[in-house]
Amino acid sequence: MSQLQPLTQLQQVTEPLLNVQEMQFWLNKAVAWGQADSPDAQKDTCLHLSRLSSYLQHLLTHINNMSSTTETMKRLPFLGQFLGRLCWNPYVTADDTNRRLLFQCLWGLYSEHPSNAVERKANQWIRKVLCQLATEEDDAAALALMKCVGVPPKDYHLKVLRKMVASLQENIGKSCNSLGKINQRCSCDSVLATSEACVPLVTCPEAAPLIGALLQRPATCVRAALSEDFLDALSSAYSSQSLSLEEQAVVSLWYHSLSSLEEAVLSLLESVLTRTGSTAQKQVAQSLLPKACAQHCSIFLVVNDIFRSFLKQTEGNECVKSLIQTFTSCFLREVALLQPQCVSLKAFFPQSPQALLAPLLTLPSEMPQEAWKHHLNWLSSSLQRLTEEEEEGDGDGSSGTKSDGHHKVFEAWFLLVQCAHWVQVTLQLLGTSGPEDCGPLLWLLTFYHHPTNRGHHRALQLVHVKEAWDHLRSLFLVLTRPLPVDHLHSLVTLLSPQPQQPSPSPFLILSLLVNFAVFSQQSPSGSTQILQTVVDRSGLVDEAVYVLSSLEFRLNEGSCLSSDANRVHLRIEALQNTLTRMHAV
Repeated sequence: MSQLQPLTQLQQVTEPLLNVQEMQFWLNKAVAWGQADSPDAQKDTCLHLSRLSSYLQHLLTHINNMSSTTETMKRLPFLGQFLGRLCWNPYVTADDTNRRLLFQCLWGLYSEHPSNAVERKANQWIRKVLCQLATEEDDAAALALMKCVGVPPKDYHLKVLRKMVASLQENIGKSCNSLGKINQRCSCDSVLATSEACVPLVTCPEAAPLIGALLQRPATCVRAALSEDFLDALSSAYSSQSLSLEEQAVVSLWYHSLSSLEEAVLSLLESVLTRTGSTAQKQVAQSLLPKACAQHCSIFLVVNDIFRSFLKQTEGNECVKSLIQTFTSCFLREVALLQPQCVSLKAFFPQSPQALLAPLLTLPSEMPQEAWKHHLNWLSSSLQRLTEEEEEGDGDGSSGTKSDGHHKVFEAWFLLVQCAHWVQVTLQLLGTSGPEDCGPLLWLLTFYHHPTNRGHHRALQLVHVKEAWDHLRSLFLVLTRPLPVDHLHSLVTLLSPQPQQPSPSPFLILSLLVNFAVFSQQSPSGSTQILQTVVDRSGLVDEAVYVLSSLEFRLNEGSCLSSDANRVHLRIEALQNTLTRMHAV
């Protein structure tokens, strides 16, 4: 190619920062060197590397002082050709300093939001250059250099990639410098360009440090956005397990990518719902999602919306409710570890009735056991008032009032599901309470299992639940044999769905049965016999196993307490052994 034309245009418009004659000198050199495929070109390139570094540093300062790529290209119309020629010269790019400066010049020319054809074309060209430099395509000049220095191609390309990653990582680590300098380029502008360049590298282990640095860079500037293509590539690679990320980088990926976060939540839901009992709950406890939610309120709000939607679709499925409770319990533990850096819990629960928020989020272990019953009575009366207001709204006939009432009751119930440690305490107390104390507790338990009051059947369901509790209390108070047959028969009947009748949830009655067996004063053998008889006749062995394993998990995780832990765990173990034998048969 012939010598480039003299830069008369540059003489007219370039600021004194760049010497026109020096620019012309380096343009001529870049053309003469080509791809350094002759001994003379190689020798001359090596002789000028030090001076070239100084000039590229000078050029980088000039680029960074320009307000846009369009202005830069207007003042330096041959800049792209000059940088491109240097990038294809392996003797230039093999030098650490020159390669780093070339990359920085390219980042300086990349437009985060291209406003015209010039900037769009420049972006395409820059991406092409970066991808070319980072791949192992056969290049005659590079192969000649490898042969000359005795380096295998794979090692050469890996070293180039590592050095490029280190250079980019250093560049994006610079603090934001746009404050108060409207017309000056910001160091954050390189973030988008760097993330674009990383798209073909997301599965390369050598690029992991740069990917982590990009994801975890503080979002202090609107110009520090990450490429959507980069985030999509990361999400796809991570979900297919072809990319390994550090824990905090995964959290940052979820923070930046809504699709990646949604996929993680749905994957957790799917995997948990295919398991049962404590196995599923342990999987939730081991998930990184609760920790991510505690660190970023926005992540928690998304996760909570997915849970809310899923709970509505499954109409209060017990496995889904258990998952949500376990997740919330893990989340609250992570929040406690972050205090006082964590934001107020009110920010995490904006839709919940604020009067119920603190009382429900308080753990039973955070107050004396003597106060539990009073606390639950208050919760029960507060929730009853909400449901009464909902029913009054239904009577008004106003769609707005009706909708608002339904929303308040659902959000109160959803919060109760999240904080179901108080439901477990309710069951525990019902296993040891007398008839004068059971009214508010039974109402709370019925509301937990039947929040919608479809067909206005809540009152009738409450009657059936009270009936089941009476039968259970009579059975577990009997210390002699044989067991009262009428009470056993009535319980089995209540556990069997009745056609066209508002039957209580079998899980509600099973939960009462299991908690009576664990916490009552009945002997271990008597409790085991009652449980075995009722479960066997109702055909609900699997469901009883699930309820018992869930109770054990709640007690072990510490969200609920017992004053006689050793006795309780021995009884649970005996009941589990019985149910296991029944399941095997």
